[in-house]
Amino acid sequence: MIAIARFKPGPARAQEPACSKPQVLAVTISTLSEQVVWLRPIAWYTGFIRFLAGASMLSVVAIMTAQVIARYVFNSSLIWAEELCRYILIWQTFLFIGMAYTRGELVAVDIIPDLLTPKVRFVLKLLTAIPIVIFLWLMMTNGYDYSTRFARQVVPAIDFISMSLIGRGVGVSIFWVYVSVAVGSFLLMLHILGSLVGDFLEIRSGAPDAAHHHTKPQA
Repeated sequence: MIAIARFKPGPARAQEPACSKPQVLAVTISTLSEQVVWLRPIAWYTGFIRFLAGASMLSVVAIMTAQVIARYVFNSSLIWAEELCRYILIWQTFLFIGMAYTRGELVAVDIIPDLLTPKVRFVLKLLTAIPIVIFLWLMMTNGYDYSTRFARQVVPAIDFISMSLIGRGVGVSIFWVYVSVAVGSFLLMLHILGSLVGDFLEIRSGAPDAAHHHTKPQA
């Protein structure tokens, strides 16, 4: 004989919210951020930098692959491949260092900042940013001045490519390689100042853990 137990429903539980408070806060902040007009150029800049990062890395891989095939298959290496890849890597270094700083991907020792309150942490970040910004300003001004000194010198790799395609050199100045130092220093300076402004606004609005997550690694 099988005994059948009748289920007696207990008291109805309160319906759990569809999302937690942090999720609601994140959605609210995201919604408000989309309504702020001045955030759109930042989004365009971020997308453009990411596109350049992917395109430049793809270019390096394609050029070096062509170099390996030409050298070991056709026994005729491309004399311009190494030089052109070197110039692309130089631009990658200075063009994307600001984004790496914002994403928290630069080497940093944050044992002491983790122990501080948001306001003290912001003051420490501000004090360390002052000499960095001054150094970047000197790098930008002197880097541009240095690049103008070699404006009449051309990039040999570009001339080699143009000679093989159209039969004459195009005369691209080496200035566009050396000026990467000034451009990269300027962009990194903007990222540092923008991070300080964002931290200040978050502290002023009472956001938790402000002046800290801007330099934490992001997935």
